[in-house]
Amino acid sequence: MSAVNLLDFDLAGLTAYCEQLGEKRFRATQLFRWVHQRGMSDFARMSDLAKSFRDKLGAVAAVRVPAVLSEQASSDGTIKWLFDVGHGDAVEAVFIPEDDRGTLCVSSQAGCAVGCRFCSTGHQGFSRNLSTSEIVGQLWFAEHHLRQRLHLPEGTRAITNVVMMGMGEPLQNYAALLPALRVMLDDHGYGLSRRRVTVSTSGVVPMIDRLRDDCPVALAVSLHAPNDALRDDLVPLNKKYPLSELLSACERYLEAAPRDFITFEYCMLDGVNDRHEHARQLVDLVQGRARDTQGRPIHAKPLSCKLNLIPFNPFPASGLIRSPRAQVLEFAGILQDAGIVTTIRKTRGDDIDAACGQLAGEVQDRTRIEQRRAGRAAIPILAVNTSASPVEAIPINEGHA
Repeated sequence: MSAVNLLDFDLAGLTAYCEQLGEKRFRATQLFRWVHQRGMSDFARMSDLAKSFRDKLGAVAAVRVPAVLSEQASSDGTIKWLFDVGHGDAVEAVFIPEDDRGTLCVSSQAGCAVGCRFCSTGHQGFSRNLSTSEIVGQLWFAEHHLRQRLHLPEGTRAITNVVMMGMGEPLQNYAALLPALRVMLDDHGYGLSRRRVTVSTSGVVPMIDRLRDDCPVALAVSLHAPNDALRDDLVPLNKKYPLSELLSACERYLEAAPRDFITFEYCMLDGVNDRHEHARQLVDLVQGRARDTQGRPIHAKPLSCKLNLIPFNPFPASGLIRSPRAQVLEFAGILQDAGIVTTIRKTRGDDIDAACGQLAGEVQDRTRIEQRRAGRAAIPILAVNTSASPVEAIPINEGHA
């Protein structure tokens, strides 16, 4: 029988496991701190645990982290790791350093079944969900590796923010995601605040409601289109959960959210979703004025939100082009003039394919994505008036989500 991986447990789960071993509850808290706060995987070195308990753990348990297959460092300080999760699959995690924080972008699946057109992960198809230990293992490795690498003083965190924006749709792996989030938030674990942990979703409406009830961290929604027709094409999940249902779920989420707004991610695609008309439709959508094809309101009241405009990061086979910077600034200006808080994401790590939408890893596709994609129609690209005079740059707050 293989050893139980302790990274699969949140504190409640570890407590139950320790009780099964005949240990008192407080032993689980001690063990949890050793594993997550000190990065210790050798039970023999956990000095304040009884020797009998250490011997017992050595016989039945382990702290196993996915093996690192490769590391790439960007010229801007971004670091990307490729983790081996077995059976021919590998996933990526990315560390993004800033002056005031260190953000880790974590994967939740080997591949992704949603199949967004602008995302490299979706073009690879889907193999399987990651386990809780495979999700937490990315954070465990990055935190304790970087502490040593950066020579951080004892008690200083390397990772201050976690974003579930790596490979996969987190809310389609909810059973493994929830314990992982609880480990991140636990004061005996990584002690991150709910405002500093973000789950990004393409819009799995029932699970947005579950997350609100179970563990309401910051929420980012991959919007990418201001109407259902275009979003159906860019984010196929929209056919199941259209904008009216998605925005209603966002409204409900705000009742428990750690922030008083939802972040909408919007990848800027030249000639596809970046025209002035799209910006005006987006304003109407979040301010409660948009209507569907039958003239019914999509969402009848304004939604407290922030728009994060993301420069598209090209990859082979996408067939899409990044919007010119002047166009992005014009688009952002329309949103800002309507009173919508708008940022333009700073591209980081694109020289090592670590930027938004570029994570690919290695996936044994079980969904036959290439065959299914061959039957999809091309996205219509709108003609651009190249004779128009350039627009003066509008000052926009630039930063990460």
